[in-house]
Amino acid sequence: MRVTVAAVGRLKAGPECVLAERYRDRAAKLGRAMGIRSIEIVEVRESRARDAQRRAIEEAIALTSIISDGAATVLLDGRGENLSSESLAARIRGWRDGAMPGICFMIGGADGLGGALRDRADLIVAFGTVTWPHQLVRIMLMEQIYRALTIVSGHPYHRD
Repeated sequence: MRVTVAAVGRLKAGPECVLAERYRDRAAKLGRAMGIRSIEIVEVRESRARDAQRRAIEEAIALTSIISDGAATVLLDGRGENLSSESLAARIRGWRDGAMPGICFMIGGADGLGGALRDRADLIVAFGTVTWPHQLVRIMLMEQIYRALTIVSGHPYHRD
């Protein structure tokens, strides 16, 4: 299984990038023993369209092109479901045990994600109802992926 985090926009060099990479690296090392071949971050360019709806559609098209065949698709959206870390871990475990070839987590741009992408999502997740900067969402997502893998593997990182 491959895990991909596809995000609109580029995370510039700095502490946010270092922290996101730290969690990606931890998750990748832990995941190898669990049948996860790779964990990668793919960035797509922000749309330059003047209209917000058009920007969301163009960015959704770019994100859709990243989804590998048969992969589960998870969108991050403030209107999504608030899952516990244990629930996210159970979903990942289920996809892995069901021989899903991959999971693609999607972080949209400032205008959100286009409707067609939302319609095909297997899961839409929120990190609460507040609005988070996309840089922090990426860090929080990478940490939650790492945390979910520690839960699945029985590693003591996560505490109830």
